[in-house]
Amino acid sequence: MIIGGLEKLTLLDYPDNLAAIVFTQGCNFRCHFCYNPMLVLPRAKLEADKSNKDQGFSLKEEDLFLFLENRKGKLDGVVITGGEPTLHPDLPEFIQKIKSRGLLVKLDSNGTNPGMLKRLIDEKLIDYIAMDIKAPWEKYEAVVGVPVNLENLQKSVKMIMTSGLPYEFRSTLLPMFHNEADIAKMGEMISGANRWYLQKFKPDTNLVNSSFEGKETFLDKELEALALIGGKYVKECRARI
Repeated sequence: MIIGGLEKLTLLDYPDNLAAIVFTQGCNFRCHFCYNPMLVLPRAKLEADKSNKDQGFSLKEEDLFLFLENRKGKLDGVVITGGEPTLHPDLPEFIQKIKSRGLLVKLDSNGTNPGMLKRLIDEKLIDYIAMDIKAPWEKYEAVVGVPVNLENLQKSVKMIMTSGLPYEFRSTLLPMFHNEADIAKMGEMISGANRWYLQKFKPDTNLVNSSFEGKETFLDKELEALALIGGKYVKECRARI
């Protein structure tokens, strides 16, 4: 596994559990407002960009597992995020090593690899799934910056909702891409889902598309109003503020 970062403790990312976050390198999306460019963009480009020269980070697997051994009894689980973890063919084996240490595993994914998701679910390798919903289907490519296989995304949505596992959908929103009508369309895409979280994008950090830095973000009350719209389609829709 190509590990791009480690957050040693989070109280928020894995509901009701103390967890570490493992960031995998590489992503097949180029979401303009993504705040993890060091995980998304090719390493060569980062090394050529002096403004990003201090963002590179890698961790050997053996060092990660040594850390987990030292935290035995203190952590409940591990969140695997990215980048996009399902791009890595050794993901199942990597997760098995984590679970063999008695830890729960939450997976964050963009849903582009339903085949890998199915394997992880069928082999009972994950305990919680979070999938990003970027935009209405007709706007997806404009938001993620690359061509998209919508059928794969739709398969992943259905698979997650019928998996029997705890799960959530989440959407990062910004005014230039999302309006009230878009939230309604996105709600229809995951109609009947258990949880959907709406979150503001971060305009004050390094982004995949630097031209988005400093752009307008939603106010808290605006995000809460959008969550009310989303709540018409799912069992629970909340603004993460």
